[in-house]
Amino acid sequence: MAKRLFDILVSLFLIILLSPFWGGVILFMVFRRDMPILFVSERMKTVDRSFQLYKFRTMNPPRADEENSGVSGGDKSSRITPLGRALRSKRLDEIPQLLNILKGDMSFVGPRPPLRQYTESHRALYQQVLKSKPGVTGLASLVYHRHEERLLASAKTLEETDRIYRDRCIPRKAALDLIYQRNSSICHDIAIMWQTARKVLPH
Repeated sequence: MAKRLFDILVSLFLIILLSPFWGGVILFMVFRRDMPILFVSERMKTVDRSFQLYKFRTMNPPRADEENSGVSGGDKSSRITPLGRALRSKRLDEIPQLLNILKGDMSFVGPRPPLRQYTESHRALYQQVLKSKPGVTGLASLVYHRHEERLLASAKTLEETDRIYRDRCIPRKAALDLIYQRNSSICHDIAIMWQTARKVLPH
């Protein structure tokens, strides 16, 4: 209950505080006729229950002959827009997930919500990991995000991206998520949020 109240109050505060940024991104994309503004993707809150996750759209739609499944790797890098690259560099594309927090789909801190195909292939693992509500950031995001980006950026095909993510990223992230789960507290959440903000905010 305390965690949920914290999520609601802080997300409302940040939505108001960041409203000029939201407005700037929306106006820029409307001016450029770069629509839609939001990317909406199915993610899993448990191995059986899904929700719609919101992000600022950072990629051009795939061509008719391109597959668009799985996580983003080097095989999709050519589709990232200039604005999308700037937003991704500081993870600002994830700001609309404040709405997911308000709806109760996510928390500020927890495991990143997986795609359905990965909960189906790693069901037993995610049954443990998703005992914690998915988060915008978390211990795995804080520790492993940059390394994961580098690993996936080296992939040249959809199949290679998927193999790297399944074999190298999922087990390591899950191990960190389970460490967080065993030590979860409001104070721990605040510390992770602070460390995440330090990486995002200019020094």
